Amino acid sequence: MARTLGPLLRQPEETVTQSKKLSMVRTALALGGGACLLYAVLVVTKHGTPSVDWTGLLLPPALVGLLVGVLIVLVHRRACRMSVLKIIQQVRQMREHQEVGLVMLAPGDELGEITGPLNEFLTAAKQNVDDVQAENRELRIEARIAEAEKHHTEAIIFSISDAVIVTNRFDELILANEAAEKLLGFKFGHSMRKGFDRICSDGTLVRLIRETRSHAKNFTRRVVEHTMDQKGVSRTFAITLSCVVGQTSEVSGVVAVLHDITHEKEIARMKSDFVSNVSHELKTPLSSIKAYVEMLVDGEADDEAARQEFYEIISTETNRLHRMIENILNISRIESGVLNVVREPLSVTGVVTEALDVALPQAKAKNIEIHQNLAPVYYQVEADHDMIYQAVLNLLSNAIKYTPDGGEVTVSVSLDDRRNVVIFEISDTGMGIPTEDLPHIFDKFYRVQANKKIAKGTGLGLALVKEIIEAVHEGKLSVTSEPGQGSMFSFELPVIE
Repeated sequence: MARTLGPLLRQPEETVTQSKKLSMVRTALALGGGACLLYAVLVVTKHGTPSVDWTGLLLPPALVGLLVGVLIVLVHRRACRMSVLKIIQQVRQMREHQEVGLVMLAPGDELGEITGPLNEFLTAAKQNVDDVQAENRELRIEARIAEAEKHHTEAIIFSISDAVIVTNRFDELILANEAAEKLLGFKFGHSMRKGFDRICSDGTLVRLIRETRSHAKNFTRRVVEHTMDQKGVSRTFAITLSCVVGQTSEVSGVVAVLHDITHEKEIARMKSDFVSNVSHELKTPLSSIKAYVEMLVDGEADDEAARQEFYEIISTETNRLHRMIENILNISRIESGVLNVVREPLSVTGVVTEALDVALPQAKAKNIEIHQNLAPVYYQVEADHDMIYQAVLNLLSNAIKYTPDGGEVTVSVSLDDRRNVVIFEISDTGMGIPTEDLPHIFDKFYRVQANKKIAKGTGLGLALVKEIIEAVHEGKLSVTSEPGQGSMFSFELPVIE
């Protein structure tokens, strides 16, 4: 093609007409087929006539193809770079907003085929993220609920008066309330996550917790009575041991609740003693009554004096039986609230005088001297006559009963002007009450062990006095005693203004 166009392009200007040049250019273009580059030059002839001069630059075909390929690659590379930048920008926006979305490119984009699989991956990733977020929300809700339940459970445990101990599957302490701290002598804050055997010195309790955890298949809950020594005092506990079982049915710990049943055991013992004493007390007068009645029926009392003596014995034993039954019934009536209380202006001195008249024969039988120091009769209280009389008579009878022959009993009624109360006091020269028995002296069925050999009784007399003075009349009852020296009981009631 160079040979074809060369001569034509090299012809002198003046020998080639404009139409002919144009014709040759068309020929050259037709023959070039992309193998030459043409450019036009404005030529001014010597006659001053402008004309277009086409000049051709011939290049090798391989070089032309290379240039075109390079140009295409550059254009394609630039288009790809722009698409990549768009993808990067959208991914960064997803990262900033912490949301997974789709990558969007213009239709016909060079990277359109890549965005399809990428968006499928992002869609799956978004679904996974949504699922994880939903699970996290559920877990956070469950965690809040569990935390609230934990605080609620801890509040309940800490408010329980019984000692509560919780250990994990490694027998480490994970929870304990204040009662447990006081009972076992440790601080939970310093003992948490420590082996329970390092905290508790009671080997039996440690063994019970360990056995409960290791033998959970045999029992998940059991109750064991155990006696522990606390500062030299023996106390009995009902220990309830329960296994904590997780969702996988594995034992994750043990809960031990220690309920102090020392008082209940003592009450049960006193009730047993009461039944035994009441049976004996009922049997004794009934046996006497039965024996003397049989002798009267059989005519063994030949003279009137003997019969009269039998009648007096029967009357005495009957009164004794009646008083005992009345004490039992009165306590029951007061505690159940069905006792009819008749309040009226009452002279404590007058009531004491009535009781002394009844108790004097008992004192004379033991050669006991009774000293009286009674306030004027006009000091009055508002109370039930029969009940105050019963309380005074019980205190008088006890003082005489537990005072040895030839002893002394002092009875006084006085007025405390400052507090405006009437005070009744009765003291004796008996053997007194041991210090350890004083806190329980007014408990039902309670009897001082040292006094059981001196006189028989049911342990209800002082309990009845306490109910009458404090529960019914809202007074105050107290006792002081010195072992070997005697005791003094007193009560006070407000004076009517």
